[in-house]
Amino acid sequence: MDARPRVAIVGAGWAGLAAAVELAAQAELTLFEAGRAPGGRARRIQGADSALDNGQHILIGAYRDCLRLMRKVGVEVDSAMLRLPLAWQRQDGIALQCPRWPAPLHVLAGLWSARGLSWRDKWQLALALQRLKWQRWRLAEDVTVAQWLQAQHQSDWLIAQFWRPMVLSALNTPLEQASMQILATTLRDSLGGSRADSDLLLPRLDLSELFPAAALRWLCAHGANWQAGHRVASITPAGNGVLVDGQLFDAAIVAVAPYHAGALLQEPVLQTQVKAFHYWPIYTAYLRYDADIRMPLPMMGLQGGTLDWLFDRQALSGERGLLAAVISAPSPALQDMPRAALLHQLRAEVEYLLPALQGTPLLDSQLIVEKRATFGSVVGLTRPHCRSRVQSVYLAGDWLCPDYPATLEGAVRSGVHAASQLMQDLPSSRTTSGWSLAEKTK
Repeated sequence: MDARPRVAIVGAGWAGLAAAVELAAQAELTLFEAGRAPGGRARRIQGADSALDNGQHILIGAYRDCLRLMRKVGVEVDSAMLRLPLAWQRQDGIALQCPRWPAPLHVLAGLWSARGLSWRDKWQLALALQRLKWQRWRLAEDVTVAQWLQAQHQSDWLIAQFWRPMVLSALNTPLEQASMQILATTLRDSLGGSRADSDLLLPRLDLSELFPAAALRWLCAHGANWQAGHRVASITPAGNGVLVDGQLFDAAIVAVAPYHAGALLQEPVLQTQVKAFHYWPIYTAYLRYDADIRMPLPMMGLQGGTLDWLFDRQALSGERGLLAAVISAPSPALQDMPRAALLHQLRAEVEYLLPALQGTPLLDSQLIVEKRATFGSVVGLTRPHCRSRVQSVYLAGDWLCPDYPATLEGAVRSGVHAASQLMQDLPSSRTTSGWSLAEKTK
């Protein structure tokens, strides 16, 4: 008889999988997933003619929990991702490359040699970052990024060239709404850490193989019960445990989007909190040319264009002729634009960036729209605690990670934290004869 507690994981995105991997040695696990495959919003999706990632993700060296769990489930991190020193290359804009020097010299050297910035802008940018460091990356009172930049005397050019694209990439929230404290935390973990913390990690594997598929294989090998295509409809307390669609567990981790968590748990305080969350889309356009791609760098931007960043998928994952153009938090005008017109505009920008592609046949183009890709990292947003008000139920997801934007690392950290909190709490529900509920029913 298995004396371990029975735990349900509802949702097999990165947060739910992280929680499951952490609990695998300590609990008997059942994973419920509404879809057919793990990964949530960061996975490989199968289209009519091809398989593509559901968006383009970037990791950084500071994502320690992501990297630790990838290694734990058997992912060869060094070959799974291309590690590059921090670089900022935008056509008609800033070009910045940090050397592999110890921190903070790498940032200073990169800023000193950057092209496209006046010496005054370089000084003001360095001074703003240094002030944040002196404040230990904590603000006395949170403000919008736009308000903070004005107080730091950042020029319009510097905001347009550096801050706006950086904030959209990191927080997927416009400057006028984005929380400066959340941005400061992100800067602390990248520019404020070691040189390796600021490295860019660009996936060479598809997003499913980067973690979700590997984690699921590892979990099944360790005895987890995988319930794909099962959308949980009911979670209710029962004795000292919880019923998940009528099945009795000692505890459950609900690792779904906030709007799904609020609807599923029907807990008034949580429902009030999730109503405060607002969401921003991310568009990813895939363009496949009948040619070999040769970008100067695997990731480049275009200042003043529709696309924010262009990724060379041929260089990264070996997908011949494939480029991925990303638009973070697109404007309402772009959201209203017909897909065919938007793809035509993006193709023109791609061929402006890469003139060698002009006249080359375009084999395929697809636009993937994730309408609620991330929650808005806005000022004053309250994050619920991972321990819900529903008995024996814990929450996980990027939206629960304090002071962090919607990122893969935020999702994984939340899952790790929920697993830790659950195991701390569970012993209090034991009786002298063993597990009080789920174990007795087996």
